[in-house]
Amino acid sequence: PAVTSPCKILKCNSEFWAATSGSHHLGTEEAPEFCTALRAYAHCTRRTARTCRGDLAYHSAVHGIDDLMVQHNCSKDGPTSQPRLRTLPPGDSQERSDSPEICHYEKSFHKHSAAPNYTHCGLFGDPHLRTFTDTFQTCKVQGAWPLIDNNYLNVQVTNTPVLPGSTATATSKLTIIFKSFQECVDQKVYQAEMDELPAAFADGSKNGGDKHGANSLKITEKVSGQHIEIQAKYIGTTIVVRQVGRYLTFAVRMPEEVVNAVEDRDSQGLYLCLRGCPLNQQIDFQTIRSAQATEGRARRKGPSLPAPPEAFTYETATAKCREKLPVEDLYFQSCVFDLLTTGDVNFMLAAYYAFEDVKMLHSNKDKLHLYERTRDLAPSNAAPLGTTPALWVALLCLSQCWLCLL
Repeated sequence: PAVTSPCKILKCNSEFWAATSGSHHLGTEEAPEFCTALRAYAHCTRRTARTCRGDLAYHSAVHGIDDLMVQHNCSKDGPTSQPRLRTLPPGDSQERSDSPEICHYEKSFHKHSAAPNYTHCGLFGDPHLRTFTDTFQTCKVQGAWPLIDNNYLNVQVTNTPVLPGSTATATSKLTIIFKSFQECVDQKVYQAEMDELPAAFADGSKNGGDKHGANSLKITEKVSGQHIEIQAKYIGTTIVVRQVGRYLTFAVRMPEEVVNAVEDRDSQGLYLCLRGCPLNQQIDFQTIRSAQATEGRARRKGPSLPAPPEAFTYETATAKCREKLPVEDLYFQSCVFDLLTTGDVNFMLAAYYAFEDVKMLHSNKDKLHLYERTRDLAPSNAAPLGTTPALWVALLCLSQCWLCLL
């Protein structure tokens, strides 16, 4: 069954948003009603505090409530029934199309210089990670891990076991925090879970809030419940989140300047998109393929999970992955790995969509495919790590010419 979080912070956020929509237009005589809604919000967060420990959205909400209490001179004691306030009037920031120049990254930061260098990071499947430096890894990373952590945003993923007794994990929860930035955007939290891919931020909004450049941060729903895209123009960043089968995938396009915008350099190595997974969390799936094939042929059952939809051998997994991934690169190898490990054909689609996102987001079209030595090659014919087939052929030709000269 799908994993459901007992943390109800999304419900608290949406209730507060519904109660206070348009409250920034209220006169001073209605300020007590806003304070009442704030107290109700605080009460809601306290009720779910025990189940929300470690949840980024929860801690963000708690700090936000304290700040708003101070700003509006609200007492922590008083009524907590939520008032029904007026809705957003026409012309509010939700519909505003103009933005100051500072809220457009390419215009503000690179007006008189070369275009920025963009980088890509993606996470999908079992999970497989492509870092900002085009390093490709397969990792265990069970539980909550930071994916991105810089001066502008935080991204955290939670990975849970796919099957009982297996090391295979996949992303079941994703939290993105966009930090408040100048006159462009308020702090916004986006949270997705298995079977819940919202087309809005946690507070119900779809843009950056009430600031003048609010529309420099927008959410667009591409396919209902399956595919959303977040454009953060003020930092030149595009994020794609998908639900494929039961699990989530993540892909981002971000300027190098934003990637490296970290005040504490010592903590920069903590997030996966920049430094990759710790060595003790990495899986060399090329060396354990035989064991996977054996495991994949056995139909594993658990007390609360149905049997995998299909049991794959190495041959049938390879054939299935070729349907969507004709080039035998690391995305293809990841697909085979996941089918053998999980027996779930949706992991083939996850690898396919991950590569589709790379084609859309990666700035260097010559680096879309990544290759690595595989166990299918005999030792005498094995390509060096990271060498493409075409380059390996060229190296063989050069070696033959050198032998002729000798």
